[in-house]
Amino acid sequence: MIHNYTSNVSREQFELIREDLENARKRTRPRTVDLYE
Repeated sequence: MIHNYTSNVSREQFELIREDLENARKRTRPRTVDLYE
């Protein structure tokens, strides 16, 4: 169940920062979860 918090970002807003988040992680193994969730 996803709650609606004021700090939540929309998918469109998330797409603007996705690249920065993906580049910040260590390259140890493939991602298995959705960053947005």
